[in-house]
Amino acid sequence: MEFVTLNTGAKMPLEGFGVFQVPDPKECEDSVYSAIKVGYRLIDTARIYGNEEAVGRDIQRVIDEGIVTRDEIFVTTKMWTSDYDDREAAVQASIDRLGLDYIDLMILHHSQPENDVQAYQAMEKAVGEGKLRSIGLSNYYEPKDFDRLVNATSIKPALLQNETHPYHQSKEMQSHIAQYGTVLESWFPLGGRGNTQTLFNAPTISAIAAAHGKTSAQVILRWHLQAGNIAIPGSSNPDHIQENCEIFDFELSADEMAQLTAIDKNECFADY
Repeated sequence: MEFVTLNTGAKMPLEGFGVFQVPDPKECEDSVYSAIKVGYRLIDTARIYGNEEAVGRDIQRVIDEGIVTRDEIFVTTKMWTSDYDDREAAVQASIDRLGLDYIDLMILHHSQPENDVQAYQAMEKAVGEGKLRSIGLSNYYEPKDFDRLVNATSIKPALLQNETHPYHQSKEMQSHIAQYGTVLESWFPLGGRGNTQTLFNAPTISAIAAAHGKTSAQVILRWHLQAGNIAIPGSSNPDHIQENCEIFDFELSADEMAQLTAIDKNECFADY
């Protein structure tokens, strides 16, 4: 596993496991357990996913089984927009649902100018109290919107999580947030459910995959890492979980990276 050092000094894995659209507790627990066993150390959940409790149980399980220690697991969750007015309670509620003493990273789930500054300030307070180690943002797609919050708060976001993949490469935001030491993380790194085949079958991606003896998914995830993005693919299929983790034994050439950069369409698959 490779890591990036956040502007807080924390080390965060460059690839993690996401549990979006996995509300069933048993399915979530099985998936997270499989992911940690094959080597994932970053788990990404959110209050609105309805599976923080399942993630927390699984983390305790792998700790109890001696697979990992708490310090080896990096846990991310997100505060939902309807919780921004009850923000301090929302921080504690996520900690309680996860069953943890602290959360490695909490991020605001969406831009909401009427009260997101206050919600972020509550996370800043929780950092001071040792409840959160790092804080960040998700779904801020315009530099001026990102700066609006940064200029009204004290702790620079450690991370920005936006929809990012070869057809929506987020280069403008990645470049803009670099001045704050903020890193980009991709949700929908493979295009999201219902859209993966669009990317997997793209001629440039499939040709590069064939040249390396890898799958299109592995090439896309390798592109994320070399482009400077943290990626959090999700799956409930053990074979796909394993496959998505096997991206550290090859490297894309400068020419291949240029070819992938050239297919950017600035096209989001989601409407949020």
